[in-house]
Amino acid sequence: MTTAERSLIEKPLVRAEGIAKTFGHGAGSVQVLRGASLTIQPQSLVAIRGRSGSGKTTLINILGALDRPTEGKVHFKGTEIGGLTEYRRNKLRRTDIGLIFQSFALVPMMSAFENVEFGLRIAGIAPDFHREYAERALELVGLKGRMKHRPFEMSGGEQQRVAIARAIAHKPSLILSDEPTAELDSKMGLQVMKVFMDLVKYEGLTVVLTTHDAAIMEIVDHVYALEDGRIAEER
Repeated sequence: MTTAERSLIEKPLVRAEGIAKTFGHGAGSVQVLRGASLTIQPQSLVAIRGRSGSGKTTLINILGALDRPTEGKVHFKGTEIGGLTEYRRNKLRRTDIGLIFQSFALVPMMSAFENVEFGLRIAGIAPDFHREYAERALELVGLKGRMKHRPFEMSGGEQQRVAIARAIAHKPSLILSDEPTAELDSKMGLQVMKVFMDLVKYEGLTVVLTTHDAAIMEIVDHVYALEDGRIAEER
């Protein structure tokens, strides 16, 4: 590894400083985050744990440029993203961040391939690359042989893997996933986590997920505990 390559890996991919988020105004306002700070290194698998209502989803949305903090800053690859225009934030999500939702959010009447290819169209990837990128993403999650199947013909774990394939097809640097195994049984959940671990190890991606699952926290590289809107513990 060259000095330049080592420097890129050692430099944080994401750095959040003093993130606060308040919804509403006046007496009816609710403060969800109260100064959360964390650092995400490249090529790592990171879990954010916490009880329901602790602010995990809000923090993920801010890290993924889906929302802006009321206070604090988020740096992604050295750029402070909170001050970017909406156009540049949308472009960042389309090109360098992959989002995975708990509900899978697949189009029911589209095949696995079509769901992934649809994501590539939204990301603005040139049509000439759609088949190559979609097939490669489905292969990485172990579903190349199932790419003609529609969601209702697949198990919950397979549907989640299609959602992962859609999130990685445009080759982002960062994957953000909110409770990716919450709707799965333990066996399927571990299959999904194996996919994440392989993406980090072999593809050099960075994955940040929220979870309640104690088993997941044993296999990730780093855990942040979120309590009452603050990072209370980390390992």
